[in-house]
Amino acid sequence: MAETNEDKILSLVKATLGYKSSVRDELLKAIIKSVVDELEIQKRISLDLENAEHLMFVCDYSVFRYENKGAGTLPRNLEYRLRNLIVKCGGA
Repeated sequence: MAETNEDKILSLVKATLGYKSSVRDELLKAIIKSVVDELEIQKRISLDLENAEHLMFVCDYSVFRYENKGAGTLPRNLEYRLRNLIVKCGGA
């Protein structure tokens, strides 16, 4: 069975967080989906999850969301990368 983009992102998020079990998979999948939806629908970024830059941004942004419970100020490195994605890939 081929690995989907969601599976790739989930694996990267779990590796970043140091999780090996699947206990938090549903929560992490929901966060990943919300991040992708926000980038594509609200920010109007045309994501290409075969592109490593896009894939890692979604991963890093999802980890930030999980660790900060959706609150807090976006770290400068994520803010900078988000602005670059908006400039490169369309967006508002």
